[in-house]
Order: sequence, then C-alpha cells, then structure tokens
Amino acid sequence: MYSVIPIDGLPEFSAGDDLPAILAEHLRRGQPGLCHGDILVVTQKVVSKAEGQARDLALVDPGERARAVAVVTGKDAALVELVLGESSAIVRQAPNVLITRHRLGHVMANAGIDASNVGSGGGTRVLLLPEDPDASAARIAEACARVCAVQPAVVISDSFGRPWRSGTVNVALGIAGLPAVIDQRGEPDRDGRIMQVTQIAFADSVAAAAGLAMGEGAEGLPACIVRGLVWQGEPQSSRAALRPEAEDLFR
Repeated sequence: MYSVIPIDGLPEFSAGDDLPAILAEHLRRGQPGLCHGDILVVTQKVVSKAEGQARDLALVDPGERARAVAVVTGKDAALVELVLGESSAIVRQAPNVLITRHRLGHVMANAGIDASNVGSGGGTRVLLLPEDPDASAARIAEACARVCAVQPAVVISDSFGRPWRSGTVNVALGIAGLPAVIDQRGEPDRDGRIMQVTQIAFADSVAAAAGLAMGEGAEGLPACIVRGLVWQGEPQSSRAALRPEAEDLFR
C-alpha cells in the first residue's frame, strides 16, 4: 500500500529562488520529512518559476510565421511565437488548437506554455517548461541527499491532455532515481502466458497519483511525497517514456 502526502507550507516561488535547497530544508524540518524509498513529486510550474522561465507576451515580437499560425488558430500571435520557439514541429493546428512536438520530444498543446497560476506580474505573463526537467529533478534529489541524508527519487510533473480521452492527467516531464517505464514483456502473467506488449508507465503513474493530491487550480500544493511504492528497474531519463516518431501510427 502506498500513500500520497502533500507538502504544506511552501512559499510562492519566483525567479532566482533556490528551489532544491528550499524543498530540502523544508523536508529536513519534518514537513513531512523523508524516508528511504520516497518519491518526491514537484510540479513543473514551480520549477519553471524558480528557473526564470516566465515570459511577458507584451515584450514578444511575433514573426511572419507566428502571425500566420495565429490567424488559423485564433491564438495570440505573441504566444504562437513562443510556442514555435519551443517546438521542433507543428503536429496539428485548427481554430483554438495548436499541438506541437516540443524540443524535449513531448507532443503537447501550446508547447506546454501556460498562463494559469503564474503569479503576480500582470495578465500577459506565461511560463515555459524548464530547460532540462531531468537535470532539475536531479538537482532536487541531490539537495535532499545533502540536507536530509536521504536521497528520494524525484518526478517533475505536468498536466497533459490525451488524444482519445477527455480531461487532463499528470505525467512525468523530469525524472531522477526511478524508471520511466517498467518493461514486463517476456514475463509470465498469472496464468503462465508470456506477456508480449506490457510496459508500465511507472513515472507517469506516480505523477498521476500525486496530481490528485496537488490539484490543478487554487489548491496551492506544488509538491508531495509518494511513499510506500516498491519497484524494480534501473533509473531512466524521461525520454524513455517517449514513443519514437517512427512508431507514431497516427501522423
């Protein structure tokens, strides 16, 4: 049995804050503390804030391509300019829809750029994803090891829409100290049949469980501990969870 424990009392983060050190010190004080085997889940939003990934749309000068895409999608041309800058390709564009392949490999709406819960600074501020979420996760894990003498696994989570389902669910953008995917192909099921396709999206499942506790609105809970899970498999980067483009059957 596992439990999800929200971390209360964290401050509002802004650019330049040492998020790993602040989280580690908060946990050192026993709020709720760290145990061996814990997974610390942190929202992408506070990581992006602390790492200075906020942008002001009022200061963005959209180019010709961004203006053309803005006409098709009905989106702010300055936002489209930022989306294009963060993306390697446009996957779909339609009225009120802009799906791209992010430079990190994720296929997502608006390259993950978001205006909700950005904090003070006016209504034209948006947040980009972290430059390197795996590195961000590793820095948090290392800070906890130094301060708390316990190194947790770390997941940087973000909410994703899904092509064939309504609603969003949290997934792992950054990972440190745990497998992204647990491959059970070749193992027997309970009836002795050899499994052919079963691969468990382990880090995404952890992120989804934590997302139920942290919420998406005004909850103000940017981190939590997932405690009690036992897993097998070597640590992987978040890229292990990305389906290769060659296996994309719906392009």
